[in-house]
Amino acid sequence: MDDRTSATPETEIASLLEQGRTADALEALEQLSTAASADRQACLRSLKATADDRPTLFEDVLAPLTEFLEDSERPTRLTTAKLFVAVSEGAPGIVVPVIPRLAERLADESEFYYVRARCAEALGYIAVDHPEAVASPEIIADLRVGLEFDEPEVTEKLAKALSHVALGDPDRLRHQVASLADHLRGDNELVRYHLSTAIVVIGCARPERLMDVKETLLDSLDDENRYVRGRAAEALGLLAGADAETSVPVDRLEALATDEEFVADRVQFALSQCRSDTPDDSADIATIDAIRTQTSAIAAEIRTPDADGECPQCGLSVPESGPPFCPSCGTPL
Repeated sequence: MDDRTSATPETEIASLLEQGRTADALEALEQLSTAASADRQACLRSLKATADDRPTLFEDVLAPLTEFLEDSERPTRLTTAKLFVAVSEGAPGIVVPVIPRLAERLADESEFYYVRARCAEALGYIAVDHPEAVASPEIIADLRVGLEFDEPEVTEKLAKALSHVALGDPDRLRHQVASLADHLRGDNELVRYHLSTAIVVIGCARPERLMDVKETLLDSLDDENRYVRGRAAEALGLLAGADAETSVPVDRLEALATDEEFVADRVQFALSQCRSDTPDDSADIATIDAIRTQTSAIAAEIRTPDADGECPQCGLSVPESGPPFCPSCGTPL
């Protein structure tokens, strides 16, 4: 008698993983590679949903899943990349062996930009706990150079990945502070937030590296986004605290003393550093651990007004303010 699960085909592999039947799941994945495109996409969406809740189930099947990152159908590649984001966020350690495959997709300029964005996001999640595995010169270059040329949807994920690399090991980006600061005047506020966060994290470990970007940080005190303003004040405080001879305009900071709480608290920290005082109640300011716990929630808040939806047919991320039809498969949204 065949004891395979009675689950529908699109959820079969997820069911096998949940039952601990890894060998059967691997066999089913092999068969999936020759299935119809719609079946592949449905199954991968089911796997992605499972990965959101139980990412550790995927430890033994990630290598064969990377094959779908090179599928001939763009929606299949995108859904697979999203699956890797889910696993990387929840169980980054098990994704380390397939980092080269994610890096290949990131580096492929001919790849659909949403796929590249998701691969960058996955690499960033891994970098927080395993920076030595992700932060090779080649991957750092792909993340940094892409900020100059890529689509906005990609640059957001590149900037997010760079902030995660910094959180994993600030020294990996200690020579990149100036190039990161070049993008603090850009239009995308999520990019500005992630990169200002990366700069603060680097400054926590290497405050002297902030000297070359002091003027850019001062300009960021006027940013329209409060979290970017707050990070700029935080970075200036680190700079002032590291070198008593560094001149940080106190009047610029004092003008923000009554700003929103996130900004005002960091302004008080910066002022205390300028005056060589001991800051009060600053345990969550200018420390890498605190920034790590804050970043995801802040980024989610920033992007909420323009939160992405998802095409129900192909899984493509579609901005809420985007077209009425999916640009990938034409499904009405």
